[in-house]
Amino acid sequence: MRPIRTLVVEDDQLIAEAHQAYVARVSGFAVAGVAHSGGDALRILGAQPVDLVLLDFYLPDMGGLDVCRAIRAAGRGADVIAVTSARDLATVRAAVSQGVVQYLLKPFAFATLRDKLERYADYRRQMAATGEAGDQVVVDRALAVLRGSSGPALPKGLSSTTLNAVVEHLRSRDSAVSASDVAEVTGVSRVTARRYLEHLVEQGQADRGARYGQTGRPEQLYAWRRRDG
Repeated sequence: MRPIRTLVVEDDQLIAEAHQAYVARVSGFAVAGVAHSGGDALRILGAQPVDLVLLDFYLPDMGGLDVCRAIRAAGRGADVIAVTSARDLATVRAAVSQGVVQYLLKPFAFATLRDKLERYADYRRQMAATGEAGDQVVVDRALAVLRGSSGPALPKGLSSTTLNAVVEHLRSRDSAVSASDVAEVTGVSRVTARRYLEHLVEQGQADRGARYGQTGRPEQLYAWRRRDG
């Protein structure tokens, strides 16, 4: 069976490279291209076959939902997995109405995306059968595979609840914060807070800098990576 041709749409260069590398590591998938804007994504879709689009919703020229509408209006058959930090339920509902098959919230670990892709591949295999569904169970099984999830896979010792709290704190601040500041807000130790912050840096969601005092080692500061759109 040929690999599932996947288009990565992400305006941030570093995150796009990370997602491209992630896709390449999953058996049965191949990167069909990388686009940094909605317009580039639509041009690629019009120029070559694409089976799946990993679509960021915050793009410099148009929103992810507008990209979805344009894909459907052009009669493209590519499926879409939203890969975004947009958490409001109105956006989730709108994405579902536009045919988005899965919705993946940033930040995430490689194992989380791998789980989504492998489930999508399983869904495609089940839907590739010819003829009619034998019964309701067949349809339910295929949709359950697509919608199911094994849950977020984070480094050992990190929890999604605390990670979300750290993310929300970073997003709410206009200036960089220290691990001590995050620890005080989230109720974890400074060492643990730094683990979460370093995880976000590794995922391309936060930036790290240093503040130098008069004496001693410089203090590490972290800031949410601001996005256009």
